[in-house]
Amino acid sequence: MKALTWHGRRDVRVEEVADPILKEPNDAIIKVTTSAICGSDLHLYEVLGPFMGEGDILGHEPMGIVEEVGSEVTSIKPGDRVVIPFNISCGHCHMCGLNLFAQCETTQVRDQGMGAALFGYTRLYGEVPGGQAEYLRVPEAQFGPIKVPEGPPDERFVYLSDVLPTSWQAVEYADIPDGGSVTVFGLGPIGQMTCRIAKHLGYRVIGVDGVPERLAMARRHGAEVLDASATADIPGAVRELTGGRGTDSVIDAVGMEAHGSPVAKFAQTVTGLLPDAIAAPLMSSAGVDRLRALNQAVDTVRRGGTISVIGVYGGMADPMPMLRMFDKGVTLRMGQAHVKRWIDDLMPLVTDDSDPLGVMDLATHRLPLDQAPHGYEIFQKKRDGAIKVLLNP
Repeated sequence: MKALTWHGRRDVRVEEVADPILKEPNDAIIKVTTSAICGSDLHLYEVLGPFMGEGDILGHEPMGIVEEVGSEVTSIKPGDRVVIPFNISCGHCHMCGLNLFAQCETTQVRDQGMGAALFGYTRLYGEVPGGQAEYLRVPEAQFGPIKVPEGPPDERFVYLSDVLPTSWQAVEYADIPDGGSVTVFGLGPIGQMTCRIAKHLGYRVIGVDGVPERLAMARRHGAEVLDASATADIPGAVRELTGGRGTDSVIDAVGMEAHGSPVAKFAQTVTGLLPDAIAAPLMSSAGVDRLRALNQAVDTVRRGGTISVIGVYGGMADPMPMLRMFDKGVTLRMGQAHVKRWIDDLMPLVTDDSDPLGVMDLATHRLPLDQAPHGYEIFQKKRDGAIKVLLNP
């Protein structure tokens, strides 16, 4: 089969690789019909290379048609149309019983000290082959796959793999009071859907980004926007819009891709060029993340408010503004999305023909799998208006 494989910093290639096969009785094989490129994939493309192996298959936002199932899989059958959550969870361990599926004890990557295994996402998360490919082996298929109806296009459902549950959790974790307000830093795919979900739930939304196309899309879906490239003091601008107080909540949908910190950016770049044996422990302990967005979030949220961090951070020794956070009485929540926890909330919205979350207005590029390297390049460099790229094997 064809698959997108990693070969180094900014070097991904579509190659012929072996077809996946059933290895365990609770496996399934799906024929991928759509797979998205995630902002988190750009971390592999740029920053997290020290944790990658040459030839690793990328991608964690797939959907498709079931081809084959193991003997212990009874909830899906060949021919079913399914979306595959990006995290791999069993559904029956202690953590899954708490609805903390991203911490599944069956698939935890204990040798790396990490949570549940993820598709297509480094040895930190199990080095499981990903879904930017023609076929995908799905472990724990007795629980993970999400059945979706026939008929509507893939675009209606593929975001259930990651974007929608991640965004829903970001809003839930933000603990916005009834009729309250939230600032969303970063208007990539997660930030866009976070804004839309917050608006759908009745909150005032202020979106922050510096890319014109992203600002226009967020504005189109009802968010107030602030252009970070033209506003010197974002926290101050938010306070001006909120009676000097700041928003009740802030969502950081940026993570370690934040711009505006040249020293940290240089550190990330240098780390990415070091030999893996040196770079991996440095990434884990030296704290090379860019924290501008998180620091702005602390300044922006009102006293006693909540910050929800959904953007991915990769360092272990990041300096946090603890005095400021303590003085303001800030609550901080974060973590990988517990995908299956939020599907019952989301399914009625994606099956609604009125498209209340605008899922049909998120993808800006739809490319064949063969053009995946081009998709990564334009997404990473924010060229050609790229906000969300879908791949069709």
